[in-house]
This record gives sequence, C-alpha cells and structure tokens, in this order.
Amino acid sequence: MRIAVYCSAKNAIPEEFLSLGDALGKWIGENGHTLIYGGATGGLMSRTSDAAHQAGAHVIGVIPPRIKAAGRLATNCDFLIEVQNMSERKQRMRDEADIIVCLPGSYGTLDEMMDATSSAIVGEHHKPTFVLNHKGFYEPLKQQIRVMQDLHFIPEQQSYQPIFVNSLDELYEKLENFN
Repeated sequence: MRIAVYCSAKNAIPEEFLSLGDALGKWIGENGHTLIYGGATGGLMSRTSDAAHQAGAHVIGVIPPRIKAAGRLATNCDFLIEVQNMSERKQRMRDEADIIVCLPGSYGTLDEMMDATSSAIVGEHHKPTFVLNHKGFYEPLKQQIRVMQDLHFIPEQQSYQPIFVNSLDELYEKLENFN
C-alpha cells in the first residue's frame, strides 16, 4: 500500500507528537508499505520518513524548488519527485498514494487535508483520508465541520469526508482493513 502522510515539518513541537512519526514510519516499513511524503527535513516529516526508511519502507519524496533551495531536501528518499510548486506537490502526493494519513500539523497540513477532501468530493479520487486526532488535536476542526453541517454548508449525506481516528492503534486497524 502506498501511504501519503501529511504532517508538521516543525521541530519545536512536543516530543509526544514527534514520536507519532517514529511509530507510524516504523509501522509503514515493518508492514511492507511505501511512504509518500513532502521530501523535506524537519519535525514529523523527518521522524516519519527516517523511521519508515530504517524499517525497510520504500520512501518517495515530493518536493518543490523553494524547499529544496532552502536546504531542506531529505536524504532518505529512495525516489524523489521534483515538482514546480506546493499545489503540484499536493496533487502529486495524492495521485501517488492509495491512502492518505494526516498527522498533527499546521497550515500546510490543513491545506493538504482540505485539498484531499474537496478534490474527492468532486470525484477526482476515492482514496480515504485518515486524520489522527491525537489527544484531541483536531477537535476544533471537528467542531467547525459540525457547524458547517448544522448550517447546511456541508450536506447531511456527504459523498466523502475525512475519517478521524483517536490513536495510532485505531489508525493501524483501519489501514489493515483497507487492504
């Protein structure tokens, strides 16, 4: 299975969040899956890709020139896809993946998650997007989704929506059932 992981590239986040990357990357590698990620260094991106690579996963990085020029090109990729910009990066990661996983992150992670969701709603893909709501990290987003549903901005019967999970074990179970 080819798993795209969207996540934070910031180093100055709590270790308990960084360790999620270690665990997920290790699981991806130990279970014979491929990691597709942003191809850059930092935070959860480094931790996930390093652990996946060390556990034997095939690691595919997708990187635009601005991040590469900033000296943030990861060295653990088995294959690197260079794209022109962040928009192309999102689409290429999504296109390469069978499944999408969102770990905690910031604007970029939210942008990737919403892009995957909105593109699926219009039928561009049918790949599930799993969102790890570790210690309630995404509760405010879930609340905003409920507000949008209550006000009918999002239809009651959605054709596609992110799947929130509360633990890595729950995520692994969902991923194992996807095969």
